[in-house]
This record gives sequence, structure tokens and C-alpha cells, in this order.
Amino acid sequence: MAQYTGYKCSICNKEYLPASVLYACPNCNGNLDVVIDYEYLSHKYQPEDITSRTDFSLWRYLPLLPISDPGGERTPLHHVGWTPLYSPPTLQKSLGLQHFWLKDEGKNPTASFKDRASAVVVSRAREIGAEIIVTASTGNAGAALAGMAAAVSQKAIIFAPKTAPQAKVAQLLVYGAKVILVNGNYDAAFDLTIEAAREFNWYCRNTGYNPFTLEGKKTAAFEIWEQICLELEEHTKPLCIFVSVGDGNIISGLHKGFKELFALGWLKQMPRIFGVQSEKSAAIANAYFANTETIVPVSATTIADSISVDLPRDGVRAVRASRDTGGAYLTVEDDDIIRGISELGACGIFCEPAGSTAYVGLKKAISTGMIFEDDPVVVVNTGNGLKDVRAAMMAVEAPPIIEPDLKSLKSFLHL
Repeated sequence: MAQYTGYKCSICNKEYLPASVLYACPNCNGNLDVVIDYEYLSHKYQPEDITSRTDFSLWRYLPLLPISDPGGERTPLHHVGWTPLYSPPTLQKSLGLQHFWLKDEGKNPTASFKDRASAVVVSRAREIGAEIIVTASTGNAGAALAGMAAAVSQKAIIFAPKTAPQAKVAQLLVYGAKVILVNGNYDAAFDLTIEAAREFNWYCRNTGYNPFTLEGKKTAAFEIWEQICLELEEHTKPLCIFVSVGDGNIISGLHKGFKELFALGWLKQMPRIFGVQSEKSAAIANAYFANTETIVPVSATTIADSISVDLPRDGVRAVRASRDTGGAYLTVEDDDIIRGISELGACGIFCEPAGSTAYVGLKKAISTGMIFEDDPVVVVNTGNGLKDVRAAMMAVEAPPIIEPDLKSLKSFLHL
């Protein structure tokens, strides 16, 4: 377990002791960062203490996480994390990049990046003796919580918008979580979740509200460091990371992970982090473009439901993730997001719309001269395409229907 000294507010910088707060800053309601004791870690561990570990899941980084796990009792599913990297030659050639990887978070147990946060939050809930965990979700975070909770027999309640894709709702139900559909959008579900947690003393997992969600998501940065950065130490240009952004918690988690590695002296060069949003859900990108940290709500209507958010709950840290690393924000059209699904599919990668968003953002960055052929690039696919079959079908032509005989087949093939 990493020693942590408490929490620090990302807005007002007020600090709190570990046992004094669970969620947002009591002073200004800002997002809290878990403060890691880097001096303790640097004396106790060296990089090889991590890279030599044989647990190929996010729990290989347990020494860098602020949770304990006596006897392996609290860590659910040792298949979360350590997701694969792909470098499809045809895709790399079409992009014109010398160094390109796609990190496929769809290979996680419930098929999305959100497994990382939920695994750590469930472990934290077990540590503090929480009876029930609750979260708001458009589907992925809820499925991740339901799956991680089921793995350790933890009770979970999920509030989801009634418009959430049926495939995602099915996951919630199959894992045995109590599912409550809300006649409203994600933001309405989010607010109700917080009220319910306060009223019934439930432990709230909400993204960008529970500081331990960031601790789970930062493990993707640890993996990218181990899988790519250690190989690129002699490369003169920094790694460029493209990730879709909704609430802002994933990009903020990546940023925190890399900052911690840099503070330990294990990372020689900070990556540039690029956030990509749909033009129809661009509250954080709008703040970045306006050179401000004030997040103005929008009316989100993007097809990419995983990143469809009116008021991002981790917007300030998400703006900083790109600004402070020399990255940038880009916005893309929904039509391009749909086309991106089929383009990645043609290379053997099945992604949900949010995953395609990051890829389409990279294409735009290349076309506008933000990324050059010798820039090493990672695109993060945040979820599997089976999460949203409706969007996947929009990306392809409907298959033909013929009679079950050779004559009909020859006619169709024009033979």
C-alpha cells in the first residue's frame, strides 16, 4: 500500500487528513486529490520492484495505490487492467505515423476503462466497511461497479438514465446490482445519487466525486509507462496520448498517474495528453479554448453516450491535464465518430463511440499539423463496441437477405 497523507483540494488547495473526508472538498466542493507520500515510496521501491511483479492486472501497482489488501481479500477480479496494445500496420500506414499504439480498454472484464475505478473503489469500500455502494452511470461505470461488486459479494445500486443503451443495462442486471432507471439524463442521475448517499449512508462511487475513482484510472498511466515509456526513454519527442473526454475523470486520472511517476523519478519525460470531445458535448473543450477553468454546462446530445455530459464533474482537472502537459483539446463531429468505428473495425478493433472519438481526434490533430509522423502516439479505446450495438450498426451497411439456395447466391454475386 502506498502511504498517503490525506487529500488536497484541486481548487482551493485546502488539505484534509485521511479520515476526515470521503468525497469533495467541504470548503469549496472542489475535486480532491489523494496525496501520495512520494518520499516514502522512493525510498521503499524502485521501478524493478513493479516491473518484476507477476500479477498482470492493475493490482501489480498495489504498492502505488492508497489502499491495503490483507491476504487478497479486497481486490476484485485480477483481470482488470494490463490491457493490450495494438499497432495494426494498415492503420499505422494510413495515419502516417512511425510509432503508433492503440490501448484497448474493451478487454477489461466488463469491457470498459471504468473497471479500473470501480475495482479500486470497491476495494476501498471493503476497507472502510461500507455496506452498499451506489453510483450514477450511463452504463459503463455502472456495469463496472456491478461486476466488481459481484466479484466480492458487495451490494451495489446503480442509477442510470432511462435512455442508457440496453446492452449496458443488461450487464447491470446480470451482475445482480439493483438498477433504478431515472427519467432524466446522466446529470440528473448523478445529483440523485449524491442525495441518496447522504440520506441512506451509502458509499458513493460517482465519477469525479469520489477521489478514489482517480486512483483506479491512474493505473492506465502506470501501464503505458511500463509498456511504452520505458522503451521510448531515448526518444527525443514525448509520447502523445489521445483519449475521449466526458466527465473528465479518465484524462485527469492519466495525468495524475504520470505526475506521480515523474515525481518518483521513474518517468523521464511527461507525455502530452490530448482530450477529445464530441462537438455535441464539449463543455471541457470550450473551457480549454477560452483559456479558462470555468466549466459552463452544455446541452449534450452526442451519439457517444459514454461521454455525453451536460456538466462535467471533473472539468477543471481535465483542462489542466492537457494544458499542463503541452497537449490540447479537440472537438469532432458525430458523423466522424461513427465512421471511425468502421475504420477501426476494418483493422480488427471493435470500439464503442467514445473509443472512436479519440481515434478521430488523432486524425484531426494530424490533418491540422498538431501531430507529426515522428511523434509517438497512443490512442485509448475506452470501451468495447458491443456496449452500443445501435451505434455500431449505424457505422455499417445492413447485410443483404437472400433465399437459402445457390441460385439466389449466384444472383446476388452476379455470377
